[in-house]
Amino acid sequence: MKKHVGVGSNKMRNKLGRRFDEALRFASKKHGRQTRKGTDVPYIAHLLGVASLVLEAGGDEDMAIAALLHDVVEDCGGAPMLEEIRRRFGSRVAHIVDGCTDAYTSPKPPWRERKEQYLKRLATEDSDTRLVSAADKLHNARAILTDYRESGESTWEKFTGKREGTLWYYRQLVKEFSRGKDNRLTNEMERVVSELEKLAATNGGDVSKRRSNRSHKQKD
Repeated sequence: MKKHVGVGSNKMRNKLGRRFDEALRFASKKHGRQTRKGTDVPYIAHLLGVASLVLEAGGDEDMAIAALLHDVVEDCGGAPMLEEIRRRFGSRVAHIVDGCTDAYTSPKPPWRERKEQYLKRLATEDSDTRLVSAADKLHNARAILTDYRESGESTWEKFTGKREGTLWYYRQLVKEFSRGKDNRLTNEMERVVSELEKLAATNGGDVSKRRSNRSHKQKD
């Protein structure tokens, strides 16, 4: 049976309380002075952005909490941190965070291997986990697109997968998230990734052309 990103229907699902406040403080403390890759932007900005997308897509408090904590296992402690999340915020939050994590050790396994394994795992996750993961990947994709508009090809230097690997990964994510019912997250991710691919193809071609022209001039 196909699983897809779900959207909540209960109007009370989005009510936030003490647990969300506690999770925000917890995430802020654990991520501390971390910043977004290649920038001075505090990492908490990404976590808040993902939580916002989850809530806008109909996610409930547990899912919003998981959005705030989705990187804390990978970046701040591995498996022991997952158990702390389970103890503090419950099994459902821990399950979603676990489903958004692609590495539990430091150093992390090789990049391509990690991403291929995560894509396989994502195909079996429940709709709540997929919604939080989709929000995370959409927020990242938007940031890459914004950076690419400003910095062009140098944007890829920030990423382990570089140009080809990063574009491959996000296209595969789009395919996976699009397997089920369309919704605001998957539709927006398709638009963002398609625009990024189009810009990269145009600029990449221009770079290759300029290099070719310089080579011909040197021969002349």
